[in-house]
Amino acid sequence: MKLHALIFDLDGVIADTASYHFQSWQQLAAEEGWAFTWELNERLRSLARRASLEIILAANDRAVDEPTMAELLARKNYFYLALLEQMDAGALLPGVLELIAEARAAGLKLAVASASRNAVAVLQRTGVYGAFDAVVDSNSGLPSKPAPDLLLRAAAEVQTAPAVCLVLEDAAAGIDAALAAGMWTVGLGPPQRVGHAHLRLDSLAGVSLAALLAALDHRP
Repeated sequence: MKLHALIFDLDGVIADTASYHFQSWQQLAAEEGWAFTWELNERLRSLARRASLEIILAANDRAVDEPTMAELLARKNYFYLALLEQMDAGALLPGVLELIAEARAAGLKLAVASASRNAVAVLQRTGVYGAFDAVVDSNSGLPSKPAPDLLLRAAAEVQTAPAVCLVLEDAAAGIDAALAAGMWTVGLGPPQRVGHAHLRLDSLAGVSLAALLAALDHRP
């Protein structure tokens, strides 16, 4: 398999931010009197903030007008940014630093394509921002995953054709987006969530670039 670029999702692939998102949504839910569980939080993987809030509102049989929606989104982000002040390189997930180093040594382009509006802040806090040639997030104004737009923009920014990009994702919506973009996919997580990727792994711990490429070349 000839590969020119790796495109990483952020939350759940590069950094363990799930607990930060859970805590900030939970704080908002507590203030508003909504039910919010870890199971509901899992449904929000790879979704933009507005889409996430719409799911939470629907789960609580609530509807709000646009000004209230904007205020709720801003409040959730305020809680999340406060939690990010605690983040450092310890939030990086196992295996990601090693894979980044291997890919750079092999001359591959590296990009991040994330539904987060705080991708740059997370990458800076964890110390890996400078490792990436491009970062595309929801601040771009592009449709979020499962639409392929974020991934296609990332490929364009590193001047790489989609067919030679490998996307690392931990959510069904992200895998759907990568497949729609015509890219190779590695799904990180359980089969019921990312089993439709070209290759599924539990995590990147102990996984080398050579092993990824070999597994994709010999996929069933």
